[in-house]
Amino acid sequence: MRSLLAWGKIRRTGSDGRHRRRPDALLRTTLASNAQLILVASCLCMPAALLALIHGGIMPAILAGLGLATGGATLLWTRQGNPERAVPGQVYALMLAGTLLTIADPKIVDFGLALILLGPILASLLGGSRQRRRVWGIAVAAMLLGAASGVLHGNWLAFPDDDLRLPGGIAFVIAALVVAHTSNRLNTAFEVFDRGQLNAYRHLIDHMQDGVLRFSRDGELLFSSRTVEKLLGCRRYELMGSGLLDRIHVLDRPAYMTAFADTNRGGRSRKIEIRMRQDTASGAAPRFVWIEMGLSPVSDTSSDADRHELVVLLRDVTDRRDQENAMQAARKAAEMASEAKTRFLATIGHELRTPLNAIIGFSDMMTSNIGGELSPVHREYAGLIHDSGTHLIGVVGMLLDMSRLEAGKFELHTEGFSPEVLLDPCLSMVGPLARAKNVTFQSDLQRGLPTIVADERACRQVLINLLSNAVKFSHEGGVVTVTMKRQGSWLNITVGDRGIGMGPEAIAHIGEPFFQANDGLARRYEGTGLGLSIVKGLIDLHQGTLRVSSEAGVGTTMTVLLPINGPEIKMPETGQVAPLRRQEAAPVIADPWPEQRRSAK
Repeated sequence: MRSLLAWGKIRRTGSDGRHRRRPDALLRTTLASNAQLILVASCLCMPAALLALIHGGIMPAILAGLGLATGGATLLWTRQGNPERAVPGQVYALMLAGTLLTIADPKIVDFGLALILLGPILASLLGGSRQRRRVWGIAVAAMLLGAASGVLHGNWLAFPDDDLRLPGGIAFVIAALVVAHTSNRLNTAFEVFDRGQLNAYRHLIDHMQDGVLRFSRDGELLFSSRTVEKLLGCRRYELMGSGLLDRIHVLDRPAYMTAFADTNRGGRSRKIEIRMRQDTASGAAPRFVWIEMGLSPVSDTSSDADRHELVVLLRDVTDRRDQENAMQAARKAAEMASEAKTRFLATIGHELRTPLNAIIGFSDMMTSNIGGELSPVHREYAGLIHDSGTHLIGVVGMLLDMSRLEAGKFELHTEGFSPEVLLDPCLSMVGPLARAKNVTFQSDLQRGLPTIVADERACRQVLINLLSNAVKFSHEGGVVTVTMKRQGSWLNITVGDRGIGMGPEAIAHIGEPFFQANDGLARRYEGTGLGLSIVKGLIDLHQGTLRVSSEAGVGTTMTVLLPINGPEIKMPETGQVAPLRRQEAAPVIADPWPEQRRSAK
């Protein structure tokens, strides 16, 4: 049984100060009313008790005096805000009166015994569990004392039986009124509290963003919130029976039934996304919306049934699914555009390579006087044609390499070689560009470098591109440093310059195709912006790392880390059967959801 003190402890845990004061106020008012009732009854009985005292009756005067003392003391404690003393005061006073009547009356069953038994009842209404146990112990001891007094000594207080019936009956009536008043106030308080809690829960469920459904163990719909009406555009009674299942898209019904069975029989929480029919108030054709359905079992430890009641939360996720479909379509369009760009670059590169080879070859023949002696001016023009063609053939080569990297068709041919063999050929190829800007090279190679497993041609291309960039962005008469050293299980190749450098914004875009730090129509340095993107792609194929350290106006340092043991290339599993016929891919519908939600079938 819940008591006022116990309820007060529960409610005091809330965060609202007004709610915390309500149980204490109820307890104080109940104790004050009991004290006033005892005082009024004692005052009314006092004249008769004094009259009985004149005629030799002591017990009525004792009971009336005890009532006055109890009522006054507990009323004072209550008004002082000390109900912890007022509760035991009323309970122990009631049991003391019963003990006195039991001892004074030789009968075992009398009004005193009834008063003693009313003590634990009053304690269970007003006090806590510890106080109830203590009162029951005192009650048992008082009943044993009364029984022993009646059996061993008889009426040792020398009161006639007729003198104790009336005061005992009056005391029992007063105690019964106190207990009844306390019980009535307590029941009223709990009814108000439970009704308020129920209304609060009802208000919460009806105003939640998610719809709430409750099913019985047999799968019958017991409750649906008002939000479900807005969510599905129907009345709640229309969902009874098979109404809810009829609104689920026919393709999603197996998933719903499986999830329902798992939660109902297995007691496992499930979350699924299904399509449900939504009616419109304007009379238009209904449509399907995506609903996220969360199914949770209701735990009932007191029942041994193999099925569980269910609470289901419904949430409209149509907008999220539309966004996901839009993002998927945009991603697919971007991938198709990237593939088209790659195919375009590859096609243009192959188409340009043939005439450029002819231009370079014939210009070389002209400068070699194969077709006849040229004048100095014509020789100069032929040299310019040769240089421009060589430059274009290099650009075309980079375009082809970039297209192969993006398409994933660049194959590595790894083998073991010494890293020192990379430096001299690369410096020789970049030498003319360095001499044109009066840039010098400084190299620092660690002795005893281990053999590295990698694609030598790709590594040479990485180093050439890094050296070319360093020379291009160096100042006139600058210095470019190249170092090679072992760093754990990696080969560290570092190329540094003291040129124009880059800011943090440009560093963040390193590796993007066609990007230069000083991009724009007024840029000072030539180039396609593919060099570092090719470098990054080749390093990624080797499962290496590219690190950039740069500061505007100070210089740039490019660090390449390549695994000494080579990239981890896993060969395909054996036993795969290659089909003899080319299988045509199944047609892919870009976005089937808009077609399905146009109308509800």
